[in-house]
Amino acid sequence: MRLDGFGLFVKDMPSMIRFYRDVLGFEIKEKEDASNVYLIKDNTLFLLYGRNDFEKMTSRKYEYIKGINGHSEIALYVDTFEEVDEEYEKAISKGARSVLEPTTEPWGQRTCYIADPEGNLIEIGSFNRPFER
Repeated sequence: MRLDGFGLFVKDMPSMIRFYRDVLGFEIKEKEDASNVYLIKDNTLFLLYGRNDFEKMTSRKYEYIKGINGHSEIALYVDTFEEVDEEYEKAISKGARSVLEPTTEPWGQRTCYIADPEGNLIEIGSFNRPFER
């Protein structure tokens, strides 16, 4: 078994599509009335799935956090400290909510946090070098 991707269960699909497409630059081809969105970003599957559709499919009701979701994060990497600042400013200017302004941490990473329209945390970070696996 291998990790293939991750997803978010969303309440307002049109606003989430616009955020990930227009603010963060994810390539999303589905229309805003889609019930689920599959896309590949950097060889990782990313899914937006409508909460109501998922509940119908599983015949269950779920509880969802309101406000900022402190249970998980989506991590995006850039190659330089300057790019952290640039991407943060770009995202904020396009409507992302600021959670933590760009900061250089004691362990050598420059990082910042924003939130999407439904409160999911997104980290933009760098160790000032290209990412290595």
